[in-house]
Amino acid sequence: MKPDAVKSLNVLFLCTGNSARSIMAECILNRLGTGKFRGYSAGSHPTGRVNPLALNLLRKSNYDVSHLNSKSWDEFAAPGAPKLDFVFTVCDDDANEVCPICPGQPMTAHWGLPDPAKAQGTEAERGLAFADTMRMLTQRIGIFVSLPFEKLSKLALQKELDRIGRTKSAISKEPA
Repeated sequence: MKPDAVKSLNVLFLCTGNSARSIMAECILNRLGTGKFRGYSAGSHPTGRVNPLALNLLRKSNYDVSHLNSKSWDEFAAPGAPKLDFVFTVCDDDANEVCPICPGQPMTAHWGLPDPAKAQGTEAERGLAFADTMRMLTQRIGIFVSLPFEKLSKLALQKELDRIGRTKSAISKEPA
């Protein structure tokens, strides 16, 4: 990296198992935020494997999944870990999931989503839960990477991050 190059901002997505939501968010941010952001993911109680339905959906959407693994957020508190600028929890408060505490002093926000790995039903119904999660993450991350960071005070930026976490999925209601 050239000395005059703009430093990319490191973003950690946290959830409980680090098998679906945070993994998808990492991939989405690394695509949408290329050059400006670097995404990572971790879990408070990692499952040790990426959910096969999440991997399949990411592959079908042409994401590189070769580097993905389920890991503990402890890795980001260890010496030599990337300095984090932002940490977003994506665990679902409604399901009484415990969100992990963030290492360091990055800006934080809660972007809670239901865990698609807990979806019940047919494979198609479970696949739809993963697609809904990916759509919501893509929408929120798209808003995030479009923020005018250079024009926002820290307080204004925090308000925007919190607002993004309250964003509901934009489902078009076109006439039949």
